[in-house]
Amino acid sequence: MITSTAANSSAPSVREGADPVVDAARYGAVPPLMDSLLHDVRNPLNALSIHLEVLAEKLKGEAGQVPPSQEKNLKSMREQIQRVDGILRRFSEFIVSRAGAPGDADLSETVTRALDVLTHESRKRRLQVRPAITAGVRARLSDTGELGFLVVQALMRAYGRSGQGAEVVVAVRAEESRAVLEVVDATPSAVENTPEAAAALELRCAQLGVELQLRAGTCRLSFPLG
Repeated sequence: MITSTAANSSAPSVREGADPVVDAARYGAVPPLMDSLLHDVRNPLNALSIHLEVLAEKLKGEAGQVPPSQEKNLKSMREQIQRVDGILRRFSEFIVSRAGAPGDADLSETVTRALDVLTHESRKRRLQVRPAITAGVRARLSDTGELGFLVVQALMRAYGRSGQGAEVVVAVRAEESRAVLEVVDATPSAVENTPEAAAALELRCAQLGVELQLRAGTCRLSFPLG
């Protein structure tokens, strides 16, 4: 029996309404893929660095120094190699889950790095991200390796709730004996556009003993001050 194209056109796409199990498997593959990426990209980066120094030695020639016109190019290449390596390390910190020991972690620095990693996302959405970060605020956690995860989820929740050009305020401060991260978006609605981020925050904060307040456009995480 031949099925008409018209009849088939009403059939749902295989990707529509993806199963949560499939989604979990898809995103569960990200950390090992990131580890592989780090390994596979850093090897050629190291090789490029070595060959660059060999080239620099050859360019010195009898004069004993690299011609100024070439030194500028070599310097630029070194900087780009270091930049790529730095980008990989920053992304790895927030993607790959690594257990951390109980102790203190620099909340201010972690939030600053997370904002840097998510710069493309905020620009794509044309968000006006307003940092109000007090330097040197340290948070105490039972697993310091999870701080980056909590920060990214708080930011992604706000970004997901915000329309094009909206403002998101990201504040880090000490309040008496607490280290506080507060992410405020301009959407008054209580509807969660990224329910997975809100659910992940609620679950992990409960497991780690972190105080969490989710109220419309405000996400507030409170840690013992380190």
